[in-house]
Amino acid sequence: MCGRFALALDAAALQQAFPAFTFPVAWTPRYNLAPGQPILVLPNDGTRRADVFLWGLIPSWASDPRIGQRLINARAETLAVKPAFRAACRYRRCLVFASGFFEWRLVGKDRIPYFVRLKSGQPFAFAGLWENWHSPDGSQVLSATIVTTRPNELLAPLHDRMPVILAPEALPLWLEPTPQPPAHLQSLLRPYPAEEMETYPVSTLVNRPENDDPRVMAPVSRLGQEITQGMPDDGIP
Repeated sequence: MCGRFALALDAAALQQAFPAFTFPVAWTPRYNLAPGQPILVLPNDGTRRADVFLWGLIPSWASDPRIGQRLINARAETLAVKPAFRAACRYRRCLVFASGFFEWRLVGKDRIPYFVRLKSGQPFAFAGLWENWHSPDGSQVLSATIVTTRPNELLAPLHDRMPVILAPEALPLWLEPTPQPPAHLQSLLRPYPAEEMETYPVSTLVNRPENDDPRVMAPVSRLGQEITQGMPDDGIP
């Protein structure tokens, strides 16, 4: 599962990291992105232009947009068969940009938050799916979900799932605007190499989405950490 992540770069830094894409100049760094919030997404519509979407997929056939609250992640193994994801897997794929993500490790009755990132410190893209939902009043909502897979050796002690981080060479196929058979995409949806990633414990400040500043990503000593009992306020993880 991926229930909280960061994109701690502005549009200029993202443009430097991903020169083939265009980013909205209004994007500012976010350190504690939570479900239901705006995230930065690049859809496979051929424009190679990123935009702001809501996190939580609202299928085109949905009668209630609140379904998106339950569809923040999509399992790679069942994309082709789940009604909420099968059409988007074939036609509407996207990149979800991030600089790292959070997971919680169960220690006794406590959940210890960890931040996960690339050792290089560079931003990356999750594999995602997107939809354009039309409400009865005629308005539209762009939404997206993050694809998950089995964990690599680094993440396995923290959670039984991890988000799919796409390798740079995988981006063109995932962004291909023409329909793609799911079988052609499955090879892209594998765990990212553990040796290229790192993780460390962080403060329980991350448990509250309103704490959206660099403190939530700062490493802390296990002995110095003030542990919050139970789960984060919004039920993540």
